[in-house]
Amino acid sequence: MFKKTFSILLFLSLCAIYSRGQQINTAFTIIPLGVKGGDDESNLSSYMIAPKGSNKYVCLDAGTINAGIQKAIDHQSLKGISEEIQRKQIKGYLISHAHLDHVAGLIINSPADTAKKIYGIPSVLNILRDKYFTWDAWANFANEGEQPQLKKYTYFPLIEGNTYPLADTEMKVKAFELSHGHPYKSTAFIISHGNSDVLYLGDTGADEIEKSDKLFKLWQAIVPLINSGQLKAIFLEVSFPNEQPDKQLFGHLTPRLFFSELSKLEALTNEKAFKKVSFIVTHTKPPQQTAEKVKQQLIAENVKGLKLIFPQQGRRLIVN
Repeated sequence: MFKKTFSILLFLSLCAIYSRGQQINTAFTIIPLGVKGGDDESNLSSYMIAPKGSNKYVCLDAGTINAGIQKAIDHQSLKGISEEIQRKQIKGYLISHAHLDHVAGLIINSPADTAKKIYGIPSVLNILRDKYFTWDAWANFANEGEQPQLKKYTYFPLIEGNTYPLADTEMKVKAFELSHGHPYKSTAFIISHGNSDVLYLGDTGADEIEKSDKLFKLWQAIVPLINSGQLKAIFLEVSFPNEQPDKQLFGHLTPRLFFSELSKLEALTNEKAFKKVSFIVTHTKPPQQTAEKVKQQLIAENVKGLKLIFPQQGRRLIVN
């Protein structure tokens, strides 16, 4: 009788431990190092992401690094010294496109960084190699391009639709091309850990403006992840208010276009599953008055009650 009771208790304990492990595996920690588009060099697009409970992050874009880490320390989202956090906790960089507001922090802070990989589609890596990590522009800290190559960074090309492990982390990535002012390319990344995913979109225009089907193909690809409950959050940019003329969008979204694209995604998915996804609004451009108008328009037009998140620099987010 004692052995039987002990076996039952042991089984229940193991189930509880497994359950807690599964809960950890279904959550991500996100540290926004920069949340804006535009001209504030201290707060440009960059998000550290790791499975909850891990300090092995990758950066989704790298417009701001050091100033953002310092903000995160101030808000107690990260602990330690800014330079040491970049060196030891950031294990690599996923670069959606090579505009300066998405790569400036990576370039400026490269002398103090440690060896790691830069992930991107080939056209993005080519710009980093040929335009930025050169001896005329800065220094070549990478493993390709002008001689001498300092080989601190290793370019890792992502072929669209393939899944790759992210070195020194427990996460994987799959890339999809976006249109950011045709024919300029940007990228969306699906970050996976266990049975959970987060989708990050770099700058993107709407299909109707870009005369493209890039977003619709992406939406089709993520439908199974939404319907199964695996996809926890989508980062999607809204750069301008609705008043911005279509000819002056330069490959960006407005609140109207944001909801227009999401309605296309919703039409492909299970309604209840879609409502569980969080939508993290990124890349709103200054001035502050304009950014506030974007937020107000998003809230006013959110008639279906989607879970909108407006990230703040340095303040930790947990998505699960």
